[in-house]
Amino acid sequence: MSGQESTSSWRDIIAFPLGGRQTKPRDCGLTMVIDKGMGIGETRDLLQINYEHIDFIKLGFGTPALYAAGTLEEKIQLARSYDIEIYPGGTFMEVAIMQNKIREFLSKCKSLGFTAVEISDGTVFISQEVREQAIIMAAEMDFRVLTEVGKKNNGPELSVHALAAQAMRDLEIGSYKVIMEGRECGMNVGLYDQNGQMAGKDLEILLEHIDDPALIIWEAPLKNQQQYLIEKFGPNVNLGNIQPQEVLAVEALRVGLRADTLQIVTSSKDIDV
Repeated sequence: MSGQESTSSWRDIIAFPLGGRQTKPRDCGLTMVIDKGMGIGETRDLLQINYEHIDFIKLGFGTPALYAAGTLEEKIQLARSYDIEIYPGGTFMEVAIMQNKIREFLSKCKSLGFTAVEISDGTVFISQEVREQAIIMAAEMDFRVLTEVGKKNNGPELSVHALAAQAMRDLEIGSYKVIMEGRECGMNVGLYDQNGQMAGKDLEILLEHIDDPALIIWEAPLKNQQQYLIEKFGPNVNLGNIQPQEVLAVEALRVGLRADTLQIVTSSKDIDV
């Protein structure tokens, strides 16, 4: 593709200041985009420009139920033509669980062409037994299973120890990655305070239980969060809830082609590029 040629030609001249960025297919350094209702043309443009930098597209909330006839299938097929995983938001699955329609929901997702599903309990109370049943059932149906831990703003607070224990249990029974709740606002939710800053002590406790950060997808809709996580874990940290128009900006952060992370290189004497 001409895009590949263009990228390659730049790489022949300029080395990325932050080296070591994983290329696709990859299991770390994942970027998950949140789609709140883009049109087919917008989606086509997004993928044509950014397909090398996107691993997952989440159709946010319950929006898959609201598409005009035929457009949902077209969008799914378009994402799959670029080998990008696409899935409905976790809130939609929560509604299915609340209505005791897990198997029917998963069967519909399969028939539409979704390749992944998200299982969460950010709003609806779900027992551990039902949560595990949903994870196992989805895995048996060959979905890439993503689970999410943490409550949304109106949910009861959970200790970081409880979040870590839930994440490890999800991974044990079939989750591919665990998403750390951050919503689309990134403030006063999960490990973020009311200003969108990461609670450092809580993060350290979490990492005492989950020693491989590559198992986590951090919902990080704000630039300061993305920068913090890249500085903390490197360019191959998994980032989620990235706005479609921000994909290239986030990738620039990852590889040091943006002032915010280029300064990591300029302040280090030992960086290897």
